[in-house]
Amino acid sequence: MTLLTNPAARAGAHTGAAPQAALHLREHGIRTTIISGGSAAESSDLVREAIASGTDAVVVAGGDGTVNLAIQQLAGTGIPLGIIPAGTGNDFAGGALGLKELDIAAAAQAIAAGDRRTIDLARVTRADGSTQMFGSVLASGFDSRVNDRANAMRWPRGGSRYSIAILLEFLALARIPFEVEVDLEDGTTERIARDLMMATIGNGTSYGGGIPICPDADPADGLLDVVLVRAPSRLRLLRLLPRVYQGTHTSVPEVSTYRAKAIRLSAPEVTAYADGDPIGSLPLSVEVVPKALTVFAPAAAP
Repeated sequence: MTLLTNPAARAGAHTGAAPQAALHLREHGIRTTIISGGSAAESSDLVREAIASGTDAVVVAGGDGTVNLAIQQLAGTGIPLGIIPAGTGNDFAGGALGLKELDIAAAAQAIAAGDRRTIDLARVTRADGSTQMFGSVLASGFDSRVNDRANAMRWPRGGSRYSIAILLEFLALARIPFEVEVDLEDGTTERIARDLMMATIGNGTSYGGGIPICPDADPADGLLDVVLVRAPSRLRLLRLLPRVYQGTHTSVPEVSTYRAKAIRLSAPEVTAYADGDPIGSLPLSVEVVPKALTVFAPAAAP
């Protein structure tokens, strides 16, 4: 196996997750080589070289950003991805695979056990025609602006940073004129043009360190979950936020949900985030790519 770690990550980089994980994998008789690039481009090159050299699997010791980097190279290859959750949010590991609560030894054990699943990914196409995959959630609007703010914060680490960023961004709450086209599973297209607070697309259930924004998303159903939130008053938003954390917000009047094969989003001056990192300015198109990725996950994972 090839084990990728990111030395530049904001969290998890100095915990020794990669050497600990390699030790556990070797104890299971798995030859493990650690790779670590000095940049995202160099790390991508190293993963690509490992695939070309015949690695049996790629394991990531890190968070959503490093996992996303590996996804770009592994999608469609059939080579399985293993995850040692060691990042800030770990939403792909948790919201898509049910691995977030595993410690290093347990995550390595899950990989060594060899149980595999095949899951979907989502492909984003930007206005210039370039594309990128993501595995968990794409955020645009209020929540992507929260990401802007959270990524600029150096304290605190972990999921609480997103909670603080949400409260700070709340003070600057503004309506955003969105145009959304949703290609539904029955082959019809629904078009929405109205002010929204945010438009979110989920292959997995959560973002922001475990916030279940798309609580019913299933990464293996061949569809993406879309959550559109109309712009409420600040008082109404304060009442709505606890339900977002509980995953019960999809039943309130301000929220509309769809299950879709493809989605097109357009709004002025909005940057979308996917798997926790900026993926492009709107307009963007997003489509599901069924059965695109093989992952190591225990049989009990959702």
